[in-house]
Amino acid sequence: MGWRPWSFLCRLWNYFCKKGTVTMPQTDKQVCIPPELPDLLKQFTKAAIRTQPPDLILWSSEYFSAMARGELPPVRERADRVPLSNWAELTPELLKVLHQRVGGRLIVHVDELAQMWKVLNLPTDLFDSVMNVGRFTEEIEWLKFLALACSSLGVTIAKTLKIICEVLSNENDSGPARIPFSTFQFLYTYIAEVDGEISASHVSRMLNYIEQEIIGPDGLIKVTDFTQNPRVRLE
Repeated sequence: MGWRPWSFLCRLWNYFCKKGTVTMPQTDKQVCIPPELPDLLKQFTKAAIRTQPPDLILWSSEYFSAMARGELPPVRERADRVPLSNWAELTPELLKVLHQRVGGRLIVHVDELAQMWKVLNLPTDLFDSVMNVGRFTEEIEWLKFLALACSSLGVTIAKTLKIICEVLSNENDSGPARIPFSTFQFLYTYIAEVDGEISASHVSRMLNYIEQEIIGPDGLIKVTDFTQNPRVRLE
C-alpha cells in the first residue's frame, strides 16, 4: 500500500496534542513544543482532510503562506460538498480566496492564475472554458475573469453580480455586501456584452437610474440596491 497522507496527518497532530515535549534522538535532550503548535497542526490537518488536495506539499505551502499573511487559506468550507469527481466544487468562498491571492492587481499572467486555480483543486475544464469565453491570452484582466467565473454560479446576471459583490466586498464592512459603483458599472457592462442578449441602451438606462437615484455620497452600491428594487431590472 502507498503512503496514506490523511491518516499520517491525523496521527501527527494527535501525537503533538498528547505531548508537551519531544526527545531529540541524537542528543537525548528534550525540546519544548510551542503551546500553539498542537492547535495549529490540528486546524491544518482538518483543513487538508476537508480539501483533499492532489498535491499535498504544494497545497501546504499555500496554506501556511496564507496564514502568515493573515489571509484565508485555500480550504474547502464544507466537507459534505465534496463532488463525485476529484475536483473541488467552485464556490463563492473559493473565488474569494482566489481574489485575495491576486492581491488587488488588475492584470494576472495566465500561468500564475492557472497555478492558483490548481492549488485550489478547481476543475481545469472550467478554467479553460472561462479562458475561451473571455478570449483571454497571456495577460488576463482579473475582474473580467472573475466575472465569468461567477457567471458559472449565477443563473441570471443579477445573481452573478450578487456573487461578484460578495467576493469583492470588504469583510470588515457590516451589513450587505457592497462595492464601488464604478466597479459595478464596469462588470455589468462587460457581462451584458458577453451575454449578447441585452441591449446597450437598456444597460445604459439601468446604470443611469442607479447612479442618479440610488448611489449615495459614498459611491458604493449594495446588493439590495439591484436585487430588491423593482425598478432595477438588469436582464
